[in-house]
Amino acid sequence: MERTIVVGIDGSACSRVAVDWAVGEARLRGLPLGVAHVSSLSAEEALAIWPYCREPAPDALVKALAEDHPALRIEGVDLTGETVPALLSAGTRADLVVLGMRGAGGFAGLAVGSVAHGVAALGNRPVVLVPDRAAVGGRSPRAVTVGIDARRPAAAALSFAFDAAERRGALLRVVHAWRLPSSAEQWMPFALPEEDRGAWEDQEVQQLSDVLRPWREKHPHVRVNEDVRLKSPSSALVQASACAELLVVGRTGTSLGPTLHAVVDHTECPVAVVPS
Repeated sequence: MERTIVVGIDGSACSRVAVDWAVGEARLRGLPLGVAHVSSLSAEEALAIWPYCREPAPDALVKALAEDHPALRIEGVDLTGETVPALLSAGTRADLVVLGMRGAGGFAGLAVGSVAHGVAALGNRPVVLVPDRAAVGGRSPRAVTVGIDARRPAAAALSFAFDAAERRGALLRVVHAWRLPSSAEQWMPFALPEEDRGAWEDQEVQQLSDVLRPWREKHPHVRVNEDVRLKSPSSALVQASACAELLVVGRTGTSLGPTLHAVVDHTECPVAVVPS
């Protein structure tokens, strides 16, 4: 079974940004790239109404990309049916599925489209959602960030993040968000003694360090920054996305949940959603 990367297109500007990101990732991994477009019409139906109702097809884009990147094998993938199921099917055996955060059917102010949300929530392979602002300057070069819960670390997300950092020669920032324990409420409305807060934070730092020890040993060439934040997970990860080229998050079940939904809504860099 051949390994590949699949990127979805729909003619929107955001999907073109996703294609550019996918090309870079395919070159980085040395994998072929499948450029997928989903049509609600069969080939015969599309031909019958052409040229009055034309849908974007990957052929022209594939040709242009092949000319720009001759060392990369790029193929068009024509799909028919409902968009989310079709992309999920195409991505079942892919190393990675890449999508723009929102497509041509979205509206101004919409951060995450239904297709991106559906594929990220249901996919059995990692899905990278690329915002149309992914190329904004000012972020730290070669930095990958992964968010984990040190009490319930997602092995798949950590594996993906360490691999991504290693391929890029990047710093890996591991963000663990924590909250004060319920016993801290006894001090309300007064300020929490600094020594108590410091002791709790030390426990969180040690827990994260213990979780990462075997991963550091497995990837000795990856520089790791352990980042423990007294914040909500969504707030910590969105803030961390401002200085990362890729943000990696784990997903359990078949839903993004409120934390991941907030992250993909407000991220400032591409987000890799990795199913457990």
